[in-house]
Amino acid sequence: CEHVENVKLLDRYTNRKTANGTLYLTATHLIYVDASAAVRKETWILHHHIAAVEKLPLTASGCPLLIHCKDFRVAHFVVGQERDCHEVYMSLLKLSQPVKPEELYAFSYNPKMPKDNREMGWKLIDVKMDYQRMGIPNAYWEISDANKDYEVCNTYAPELVVPKAATRAMVLGSSKFRSRGRIPVLSYFYKENNAAICRCSQPLSGFSARCLEDEQLLQEIREANPGSPFMYVVDTRPKLNAMANRAAGKGYENVDNYDNIRFKFIGIENIHVMRSSLQKLLEVCEAKSPSMSDFLTGLENSGWLRHIKAVMDASVFLAKAVTDEKASVLVHCSDGWDRTAQVCSLACLLLDPFYRTFKGFMVLIEKEWIAMGHKFSHRCGHLEGDPKEVSPVFTQFIECTWQLMQQFPCAFDFNERFLFEIHDHIYSCQFGNFLGTCHKEREDLKIFEKTHSLWPFLLQKKQEFRNPLYKGFTAYKELQPNTLPFSFQFWCGMYNRFDKGMHPKQCVLDHLLSCVSQKLELEDVATELENKLPLMDGHLPDEIPILTKMVTSSTSCSKSPMLNTPQDYEGEEAPPLLANGTIAGKDGDGPDLQLKRKESLGNPLAVPEGDGATPTSGTLQSTARAGDLQDH
Repeated sequence: CEHVENVKLLDRYTNRKTANGTLYLTATHLIYVDASAAVRKETWILHHHIAAVEKLPLTASGCPLLIHCKDFRVAHFVVGQERDCHEVYMSLLKLSQPVKPEELYAFSYNPKMPKDNREMGWKLIDVKMDYQRMGIPNAYWEISDANKDYEVCNTYAPELVVPKAATRAMVLGSSKFRSRGRIPVLSYFYKENNAAICRCSQPLSGFSARCLEDEQLLQEIREANPGSPFMYVVDTRPKLNAMANRAAGKGYENVDNYDNIRFKFIGIENIHVMRSSLQKLLEVCEAKSPSMSDFLTGLENSGWLRHIKAVMDASVFLAKAVTDEKASVLVHCSDGWDRTAQVCSLACLLLDPFYRTFKGFMVLIEKEWIAMGHKFSHRCGHLEGDPKEVSPVFTQFIECTWQLMQQFPCAFDFNERFLFEIHDHIYSCQFGNFLGTCHKEREDLKIFEKTHSLWPFLLQKKQEFRNPLYKGFTAYKELQPNTLPFSFQFWCGMYNRFDKGMHPKQCVLDHLLSCVSQKLELEDVATELENKLPLMDGHLPDEIPILTKMVTSSTSCSKSPMLNTPQDYEGEEAPPLLANGTIAGKDGDGPDLQLKRKESLGNPLAVPEGDGATPTSGTLQSTARAGDLQDH
């Protein structure tokens, strides 16, 4: 463990005293210990979280070292000696981008648990069980083992859901006609009307090529939904990009060759545009002291919320096609592992309340992202590689989920901290779930034998990730979000999460969680006292439950009359009380929360206050080009 003394940690807020302390470099973390603080204060930065390191020119106070992280932390150190600064800089460059997968943190992370526990952790989330929950296998769909040896597609999981009537010849024929063999497979089955959401990659159609087996497979998907005479085929790319791919022998489906399909383009931009957009957004977030108009102009010019809206619009289209038009939908982009993963998973979130629970959200990520071969390793820059492959595709999905949580605060079992934790671990490489690019690669890396799964770790911390406003599984079925531009907010909590000076002194979520915790403790005390009462009065033990019930019902009725009565929460936990004695949740939130809601509605772009950030070169390398139409 290397260490350097006399290192300053600058704060974005000039009115705070600069910290002075020691910088330690371990095998996995950079640790800064503030020696000037009255109480020992440590800042830990995981090497894998580092996106960029900059050594700035020497100043009178020392050599500045600027660290940008993938979780949007920016750390500005000043090292006393230039030689020390250069050594730390070189070490961090090497440690933050390992060359071999075996060098990733997951392979050395050891939480000291029995081998059986680790194996059980990998079995906790089972995608096959989710298909069974949807009602598959059934008369129309089956779980096929056609890909068990990765014969059909080496980036899909071994088990795929395909129409029961689809023959092996259709599956294999289609795999030769679809980019990278990624044939149309089921993503979600809406059992209320047999409509399905399926996903695949673009066809290798060029300007005239066609494939009879692929045409037959699409017909079987349409016929697996007898309630609709047609199906949608949705290309999530802008039409211009799809046409550019057509010139390269790929492209999109020709409606003349497929029976009863309705074709639609939904213009979500490619990975290069998204990377550049995030880069611009972060420059705005890190600006030193922007005025309100500068901030809003920068936010608008980054295009970030426009892209979030495009992804949301696409998923709303899918959900409405399934529910309102009772039609099945086939979705693709270029290779079917970026935009396709975004819109299919969000459509699932809109259609099914199960995916809005803790376990359901994990199943959704496992099913639509991990099993379907989203290239986490490339998109997150886990290893040294092509910076043009890095893109915030999963970050956008997490943000779209948060935007839904803003519109439906009582519909999700979890809070935004749960989203932060998942997002952090996508980049941390502490767990094996997101290593590599597909199931086959994870098998080759032996991650199920050598690393731990993130899911049990998250479930252990469930209490701190709970949403105290959650109304339960049955309160909301389908979500129908508003996607007008004013409905989208800037997510200060994510992009300025480490700028503590910006946030309100008391977080409403913290307050509600502490109220819930206090309520549970008081209930335990009340139960204990109620159990003692009958014994003191000389009652027999078998009378105790009746008396307890009577006491509980009388205390429920004695609450002051308000919008949310206990009957509103039948079969659920009672809602938490706010500080002023009103109940949180339902449609009539307490005054504090109403005010908060009103403020956020009135100003969808919650702009951070206070001083800005140190100007920097940004987190991700921007390589977008105006004419960069080829999708990867």
